[in-house]
Amino acid sequence: MLSKVFDAMFGCWHSRYSFPITIRAGARRNGTAARTGTYVVCLDCGKEFAYDWRAMKVMEPNRSESARSLVTKEAA
Repeated sequence: MLSKVFDAMFGCWHSRYSFPITIRAGARRNGTAARTGTYVVCLDCGKEFAYDWRAMKVMEPNRSESARSLVTKEAA
């Protein structure tokens, strides 16, 4: 809780990104690249973000989407 407040006040604003990186099919993918296959990295702090190549924008982490998929998997 305290770390989230600290990050919100003094943390990285993620204003500078790397060029989008696409992982080859069949290669191991980290959690970020698993969403779209493409990701960018913040050049200031090193955090990875999923990138939507078709919309040409960085995708925001959506926690409710991942929680919803877990519930669906458990119910099935």
